[in-house]
Amino acid sequence: MYKHILVAVDGSDTSNLALQEAIKLAKEQQAALRLVHVVDETPAYMTMDTPYSVADYQKAMREAGQKVLATCAATVHQAGVEVDTKFVILELLAQRICDAINEEAKRWPADLVVIGTHGRHGFNHLMLGSVAEGVIRLATKPVLVIRGN
Repeated sequence: MYKHILVAVDGSDTSNLALQEAIKLAKEQQAALRLVHVVDETPAYMTMDTPYSVADYQKAMREAGQKVLATCAATVHQAGVEVDTKFVILELLAQRICDAINEEAKRWPADLVVIGTHGRHGFNHLMLGSVAEGVIRLATKPVLVIRGN
């Protein structure tokens, strides 16, 4: 049923739970995984009074993102599942992480999107938003949401 499963990863415990579920599903379905990590560099442009340069911030974010992808891909390889990775950088204020994930799901093309959620609600949800919720609202593909502990 699912031959291409896109997994949004960010290195968090919740994301890692989603990755483990995607690995199980990929084994059952004999599917390939694509891991996508999105780096949002736009906050660097909004805060000019920082102890480091925008270039340093961007470099650190990109290196951390590449490390997340490499670590997650190694986990998938060890499980014996076919995997590739996609690293996406958002540089404009109008871009959102959820949009980038959904665009990648269309472009690849994924049969299923797997994403973790922290399950925040109330004030924390209002202030932090939810990438998972945005993915669900805009998705043209089925979405499997894995709730963190």
